[in-house]
Amino acid sequence: MSNIYESAEATLGFISSPCLAKVELRVASRGISDRDALSKPDPCVVLKMQSHGQWFEVDRTEVIRSSINPVFSKVFLVDFYFEEVQRLRFELLDISSGHNGLRDADFLGAMECTLGQIVSQRKLTKALLKQGNTAGKSSITVTAEELSGNDDYVELSFSARKLDDKDFFSKSDPFLEIFRINDDGTGSLVHRTETVMNNLSPVWKSFKVSLNTLCSGDEDRELKCTVWDWDSNGKHDFIGEFQTTFKETKAGTDEGKLLQWECINPKYQVKKKNYRNSGVVVLNHCKIIKMYSFLDYIMGGCQIQFTVAIDFTASNGDPRNSCSLHYIHPYQPNEYLKALVAVGEICQDYDSDKMFPAFGFGGQIPPDFKVSHDFAVNFDEDNPECAGIQGVVEAYQNCLPKIQLYGPTNIAPIIQKVASTASEEMHTKEAMEYFILLILTDGVITDMGDTREAIVQASHLPMSVIIVGVGSADFTDMQMLDGDDGILRSPKGEPVLRDIVQFVPFKDFKHASPAALAKSVLAEVPNQIVDYYNAKGIKPKCVSDYESTRAFSP
Repeated sequence: MSNIYESAEATLGFISSPCLAKVELRVASRGISDRDALSKPDPCVVLKMQSHGQWFEVDRTEVIRSSINPVFSKVFLVDFYFEEVQRLRFELLDISSGHNGLRDADFLGAMECTLGQIVSQRKLTKALLKQGNTAGKSSITVTAEELSGNDDYVELSFSARKLDDKDFFSKSDPFLEIFRINDDGTGSLVHRTETVMNNLSPVWKSFKVSLNTLCSGDEDRELKCTVWDWDSNGKHDFIGEFQTTFKETKAGTDEGKLLQWECINPKYQVKKKNYRNSGVVVLNHCKIIKMYSFLDYIMGGCQIQFTVAIDFTASNGDPRNSCSLHYIHPYQPNEYLKALVAVGEICQDYDSDKMFPAFGFGGQIPPDFKVSHDFAVNFDEDNPECAGIQGVVEAYQNCLPKIQLYGPTNIAPIIQKVASTASEEMHTKEAMEYFILLILTDGVITDMGDTREAIVQASHLPMSVIIVGVGSADFTDMQMLDGDDGILRSPKGEPVLRDIVQFVPFKDFKHASPAALAKSVLAEVPNQIVDYYNAKGIKPKCVSDYESTRAFSP
């Protein structure tokens, strides 16, 4: 078994990709034993991260003199990647000298974990292991907090009154542009409204824009607003402009004031003695919309329920033959196991009970050897869950000699089975469980119509589907299930509500690390989770609520 995990983990190290978020880690320790009868220890914690099997120091805390229960003020700042296993090691040292040198430090204990385990539990307490991995009485507690920019959105709507008429035979066709003024004085277009035809008192549609886009998170940043008269030749006529800030806009709304600005044409202001303005622009609506992040939901107690479905069709080849995709080599895991472990190792950190349902499809199962497309790999239909990813691997290996590979390759039933459970969660209207279905298959599916229908229905649920194509088959037809190239529709023409499918052929990663495969198939999951809950208006569960009711597996 260790060979499978070593193969999957050998290169799970630093991968260059944009981080999902930055996480602050705060460290405290309790019950440090006195190594010196005459004095208490002077503890310091060194944070290390694993890359390519080696531990490298990332940062260290300050030294706290004479303390057996230190609470360190130093905050570790770590980039968080959901799609990677980020292994951390916290080493507690006794710095006896008057400086922070580690050469003569005494080792007091260490704790290893993944960053995923910390953020999923928000506060992780474990015993410190001494030399020889023996647990002592001392413990270490690591608390995680997301450090994020302002990802909130603001909904705005504007109207105008008595704009200048720029057309000879009809009224102006006005539209509004809003620019953010950058630090270098240049302007970046934030939003352009639609054009309201033949109207000097237009009411433009409301729109949403992130605060980062609107003002780079700086409420005092200048916003330049320009009103134009649209012309079909693209040479739009300038009507006027005004300046404001988001702070001014928000304050006016908070105080219940009618906020409006005179729209000024600087040329008219200079040339015309009695010039007042070229119209008035009115703020009709300003509402800040709180946008929660992936870590908001995870730290609020949202669990990722990971399910795996494995293809047992005859096209895989006889498992007893070394050419079979299901052949169990004593030292080298097959592609099914590599994909399962690479993806499962990530997801398991976000599931507290570490119990994972595992299903098979396309095989003839005992005792009557009828074909099933959603049978429990452990043959316990009442409890298809396996203990950890290792349990799934063992159930898969034990299952192979007992079944007959058959067909066809139908995956709609297993999508519908998981969707049925996800539907029950949806009705709770709480962000407590999100479902990820990993489907491992060696060929193009034969129930494409039913699968498209099942995916469209599942797109309304807290659920994502990952499909990994194993073997050397031509998976071109499978690409249509991934909405990247267009909108997936059911046979009846109903479009997916949101893109929930990620398909990748394993052969594209045959010579890459398992980490690269996991990164590719899981990179979209955080956004899919956030999009689902934000669209439903479901807030993260209160941290205090879930901490009092949630029990964690060791």
